[in-house]
Amino acid sequence: MNQVLIPGKNWKLSLAELILFLEARRATFKVRGFSREFFVIQTDEKTSPFDAANLGGNIKIGALGKTIPTELFVKAFVEKEREARNQITEEVASSIVPSEILEKASSKYLFGVSVYCSADPLRPLASSIQRFIGSSIKGELADRGVKSEFMGFPRSREQPQLTHVEVLKKKLVENKAEVLLCIDKVQSWLGNTSGVHDPFEFQKRDVGKPNQRTIFAIPPRLARIMVNLSGCTPRKVFIDPFCGVGTILQEALLSGAQVIGVDANNWCVEAATENLEWLRKEYELKDREFRVLRGNALGLKSIVGSNIDCIATEPDLGPALKNTPTTSYAQKIVDKLAPLYFGFLKEAYEILRKDGRLVLVTPCLRTRSGKPVTMHIEKKAEEVGFKMIYPFGNNEVFESYDRVKEEMRITRRFIDMSERHKTGREIHVFQK
Repeated sequence: MNQVLIPGKNWKLSLAELILFLEARRATFKVRGFSREFFVIQTDEKTSPFDAANLGGNIKIGALGKTIPTELFVKAFVEKEREARNQITEEVASSIVPSEILEKASSKYLFGVSVYCSADPLRPLASSIQRFIGSSIKGELADRGVKSEFMGFPRSREQPQLTHVEVLKKKLVENKAEVLLCIDKVQSWLGNTSGVHDPFEFQKRDVGKPNQRTIFAIPPRLARIMVNLSGCTPRKVFIDPFCGVGTILQEALLSGAQVIGVDANNWCVEAATENLEWLRKEYELKDREFRVLRGNALGLKSIVGSNIDCIATEPDLGPALKNTPTTSYAQKIVDKLAPLYFGFLKEAYEILRKDGRLVLVTPCLRTRSGKPVTMHIEKKAEEVGFKMIYPFGNNEVFESYDRVKEEMRITRRFIDMSERHKTGREIHVFQK
């Protein structure tokens, strides 16, 4: 079974989440292709081991039914060979895509086409390819006696891709009516969207819960990514020792884990408890267990004991910065926070079972010099006894490991930081 996933902006973090998610579930899989535009995953399972709801870093998932040599698109659209275009039309007609649309669509037969292209010569021609594929499908449906409407785009759109919101509002997932064309350097894949990230659900868990904190509030999507990076699966014991109002705990509870939150602030303990009760009721999770306890993260063992399976947490990231700091001021902030982080590493190692995972956020501060200031926590983690996790370091995961560049193979941390932020997040994955 071949599936395609469309990542968010931080594509390496999205791919790391996907790989560790599948490994934690002992799925048999191969990464057949990957780029910042899309991932192609082959699994042995007859049903998908993942969907858009339980991944935070991927915005679309599609079932692939046809492989087309990319060379054919080069001949058709770069070299403008008529015969190559005819061949592509035949490939589209013989794929399962038109049949899927006919099987599920309503009487309107509305469909859309999104093109994701990682082949440099074809990227400027993506809009032309998108219109051609749409016309080919519309023509094939007409040959089968069906009138259809091909969904267009605003002229201002840079890439010929439907947003996940458009796909949801037009009910293209239920009708299998968004066609995905993913063009890699050698092969291209054609299929139908089977799931999309639902921003309204994540928004509900963000601003719909009873209690929120606006300063450094971690987005639910990132919280879900962290939960998945930790190897969290149903019935495992999961803890967030700096739980705040419980955003990470919410995503762990949704994943089926037994959840424990700890915070030194009484209000946070009460707020997180109320938020988790709200989530359990809102999502009908009556059988899901959680506890939120007041306590110091530097004395965890006395609070929660040991044999914890997973930890994912974001401690204090420092003061809210109105202006970009100097390098020296940023370093002072990090140095002041370091004892908390270093002390916590020892506690986390003590309470984790063997092979248990810790996903830890440390601050990444933008500076006026342009060079970010970070905590350099990895050496301390190794001194404590932790091992680094290299999500892209296993050659058995990738069908063509020679395509994985050395800098990617040794990647062990990820930066999550938008251009407007002064303080970003550096995400680390450690294993006992």
